[in-house]
Amino acid sequence: MTRRLLPSGESALLVECDGLDEVLALHDALAAERRPGVVELVPAARTVLVAVDPAVLPLESLATWLRRIRVEEAPAATASALGEAVIRVVYDGDDLDETAALLGISPEALVARHLAASWRVAFGGFAPGFGYLVSDDWVFDVPRLGAPRARVPAGSVALAGAFAGVYPRQSPGGWRLIGRTDAVLWDAGRPEPALLAPGRRVRFERASG
Repeated sequence: MTRRLLPSGESALLVECDGLDEVLALHDALAAERRPGVVELVPAARTVLVAVDPAVLPLESLATWLRRIRVEEAPAATASALGEAVIRVVYDGDDLDETAALLGISPEALVARHLAASWRVAFGGFAPGFGYLVSDDWVFDVPRLGAPRARVPAGSVALAGAFAGVYPRQSPGGWRLIGRTDAVLWDAGRPEPALLAPGRRVRFERASG
């Protein structure tokens, strides 16, 4: 694993990785051996930002830890600490039939594969509460829409590339919509506002319309 450490202000280091698989492995390793003074771990597609309290964990010590941590001995995920989010979905999305046709399967088969996959939140972004979900069980690469929608309703369950996601609020978007959920993805009044925190396991269940 190639790790390039970049300063990010006076209280964080940005770790550049070779790809998303290494980001997930590094995030799990850091979460499993979290040092006193670590304030936040923020994974992205190719990086992990590690924010600290420098009075507790100086950046020099943080850099040494980041270079020495052994990712290959990390647990498969941090799900035991974060728990599992269960999202109930009505599979009636506007793009369900077309997306299935593009992938060469029936809509019913696409829904079944989406339900059967074991998902986890790789990283957050786009909007507060939006999680990019990945799964080793998901073999599809779903093309985005040719022209993004001006308005995607909150709760829309969608696919793009190798990712699944749920729109936490109404917003523009180019992902393909396969269903909808009533789950609240972001609530600033909760102790942990984001339902889909990085590292958390996610399971989709079918709901009736």
